[in-house]
Amino acid sequence: MLINRDREKLLHSVAFFAKNVEKCGKIKLFKLLYFLDFEHYKLTGRNVTGMDYFAWQMGPVPVELFDEINSPEPDMAEILSFKEIPVYQGKNTMLKVETKKDFDSSFFTKRELKIMNDLVVAYKDTLADDMIEATHLENLPWHQIYNIENNKRGLIPYELAFRRQEYDEMKRIAQDRLEVIEKLS
Repeated sequence: MLINRDREKLLHSVAFFAKNVEKCGKIKLFKLLYFLDFEHYKLTGRNVTGMDYFAWQMGPVPVELFDEINSPEPDMAEILSFKEIPVYQGKNTMLKVETKKDFDSSFFTKRELKIMNDLVVAYKDTLADDMIEATHLENLPWHQIYNIENNKRGLIPYELAFRRQEYDEMKRIAQDRLEVIEKLS
């Protein structure tokens, strides 16, 4: 398997959250990664992990990671482990994410690390069920795709990280720059 920078960032983001938040199960992890990627995209126009998210019933899901968790690639298995643990007095189970190696911050920019730390502060003790609510709020990307467009399991475009006015302004600025470049060419 080819290991690229996005892959390293994904694995070490998961390791970071697994080590720094309580009850880091699959659902909570997916929400943290979604918040990381969409917040960073909103600030820079680029995501952190290279993953796409899809609008499933419980919220945004990085399907590629969802599928891999059941049978981790060697690089993932070297850094992370996943185990079922009982919850709700043994009435249910949760797939807990644990890290086997120390987090390596060298893969990340200062901005990425700040967003990750801010997410830990905001959600360290938050239960996954409460995070589901945070991703389902009106006018946020998941809500737009799942409820407004009724596109169940549809791709959530990163452009939805911008509010409509921000997106229109960004497109206008980009168009203006293209026109200037064309005139200078």
